Amino acid sequence: MGNVSGKTIGRLSLYRRVLYDLLAEGERSIFSHQLAELVGGTAAQVRRDMMAVGSAGSPTRGYDIQELTHSIGDFLDAPSGQAVALVGVGNLGRAILAYFAGRRPKLSIEAAFDNDPSKYGRVIHGCRCYPVEDLVKVVKDRRIAIGIVTVPADQAQDVADKLCQAGACGLVNFAPVRLLVPANVYVEDIDMTMAIEKAAYFARLRAAEKR
Repeated sequence: MGNVSGKTIGRLSLYRRVLYDLLAEGERSIFSHQLAELVGGTAAQVRRDMMAVGSAGSPTRGYDIQELTHSIGDFLDAPSGQAVALVGVGNLGRAILAYFAGRRPKLSIEAAFDNDPSKYGRVIHGCRCYPVEDLVKVVKDRRIAIGIVTVPADQAQDVADKLCQAGACGLVNFAPVRLLVPANVYVEDIDMTMAIEKAAYFARLRAAEKR
């Protein structure tokens, strides 16, 4: 499992989200080429990814969606669950708390932190907010291993330092700055400016093709 690439993990997460939507619509089975079409991949890639999680489909019935979601969950999720901390309860932080609440039983945001005293002690979208000064203690006490950084760029490194000091081994960074962390800490950078610029570039290409 340690040799699985980040791209594979990303695809598995996407498959699971799509499969949950299909279950909600009443679907019970799916073929690899159908799933590939929904995620913008290939049937061969889907089959390889499903082999990685130990799931084999039937040539005549495809994959059982319920079983497939369980197989992906067994592969991606820690058996006892994992706790997440979010630092920066501004507009973006609140949106993440609202979106993520209850979506993954084995992955939950259990503590939020901010430097605004008016938020201290409040429960925001089911998550209690603490002062940033309490971050190291709370994260250590709750054995939180994952941190989401949604603070301005000039505060991001200090927040990352605190999270690493508290024992976090994985960070999701929304701040537009490169974080310097120990070698044993994984950082997933979410660069929204880059994503928008990419969309703008390809939008121009598609518009030119139409003309």
